[in-house]
Amino acid sequence: MERVDVAIVGGGPAGSAAAHAAATGGADAIVLEKGVPRADRDRLGPDSTDAAGILDYWVDIMGIHPDEFDDGVVQRELNRAEFRGPDESATLTSTGIDSSYDEFGYTFHRARFDDWLRDRAEDAGAEYRAGVSVRGVDTDPAISPGSDEPRHRVELASGETVGAEFVVLADGPQRTVTNKVLDEYLPADAAASDRLASRTANHIAYQEYRRVPEEVYEEVNDALVFWWGVMPGETAYPWIFPNDDRVCRIGLTMPIGLDIDEFDRDDYALLDADDESIPQGGEYVRRLLEWQYGDEYDVEEDFPLVEDAGKRNGTETYPISSTRPIDSPTEAGIAVTGGAMGTTSAFHEGGDHVAVRTGAIAGELAAAGDMVPYNRRWKEAIGDEIVRNVTMADMVADYDPDDWNRIIGAADAMLAADASGGLLSQPYRSGWESVKLLLGYKWNKRRVKKDYVGIDESEYVY
Repeated sequence: MERVDVAIVGGGPAGSAAAHAAATGGADAIVLEKGVPRADRDRLGPDSTDAAGILDYWVDIMGIHPDEFDDGVVQRELNRAEFRGPDESATLTSTGIDSSYDEFGYTFHRARFDDWLRDRAEDAGAEYRAGVSVRGVDTDPAISPGSDEPRHRVELASGETVGAEFVVLADGPQRTVTNKVLDEYLPADAAASDRLASRTANHIAYQEYRRVPEEVYEEVNDALVFWWGVMPGETAYPWIFPNDDRVCRIGLTMPIGLDIDEFDRDDYALLDADDESIPQGGEYVRRLLEWQYGDEYDVEEDFPLVEDAGKRNGTETYPISSTRPIDSPTEAGIAVTGGAMGTTSAFHEGGDHVAVRTGAIAGELAAAGDMVPYNRRWKEAIGDEIVRNVTMADMVADYDPDDWNRIIGAADAMLAADASGGLLSQPYRSGWESVKLLLGYKWNKRRVKKDYVGIDESEYVY
């Protein structure tokens, strides 16, 4: 049986960051990645999807400055985010959070980002093995680190077994392996597979790579653009994000399993009166482009798909976890990281910065020989970020188009009153709705901060 210090299940940002940190700390680390093909990747890699981008303070959370990347990873530097409602809009030019990165943010090429993280881990001495599927993890908590027998036996689909002192679970929001592992440490009536895999607790995202007209690209090539209140569903929104060479990612996030009859079709710009069901992602994108640009352009002719980009034929579809983050059964020498622990937010869509950070913490602790501090360490590193995301998602959960107009209008008034471009600095100079927005956010944040962990470490039974 092959033996390593740290076995890492999943080779995305969290897994590669864990491998890099573990190897840097002197541990023998292996990444086990099932591997999927992409049109824009020359080798098998993680089931990755281009995220929105990285904001300025996310650079510090992630701990990697974009200057470190290879050429081609960073696509566009950003100077703003635009939030558009049915009738109102607001433009954010500052996150209001101190950062070592001088720009508002950047978009990046996710496959190249993944490959850079992999190369960094391998350069540090870790092994990255793609094309390997993990069936499960058999753990004997009674075996202590350093024993002749490994505490963990990672069972591969090939029939082989990898023995390890520590296991890092980084298999993304679908938690193919994670749920089965966590179920071993939870009571039967509180199984992770039931609590974390509910259809009502997950979103789907879809995006297309389209080359847009030069005039359109000039409008958005340094911005993240979101529309709110134009399609039904909790934290459901379309977007346009810029890449290089006049290519934009145009897509949307929406909950799974919506019933169109629960919504008034006339209220939403991207629904038609004769819709019998919620539109598919591709139809939503077509309607968005027609709504925004159809008067000036032939959308199918002037916004062609870039078929050699993304996962398949210029498109990407992927799940997003909207569950709250979970603690790990660290006394068993196991850490759950990144999307598998619930750090990807359906509200802001991306989670690469927190995936890298949680993976790095897990790898560092595994190399040090003690995983127990992990739950405390991840809260210290990303707790504030998670609380912000959960708070905002909770606040807008039941918003309809009128609510989005009201809240975006209030945000615009607050931004106009604050010359620095921050959002929550001068609410008392910008009207009653702005005051309510600020007070509601603060009240909800205090409430969420007391209880934002989906599975607490006290629930695990060893």
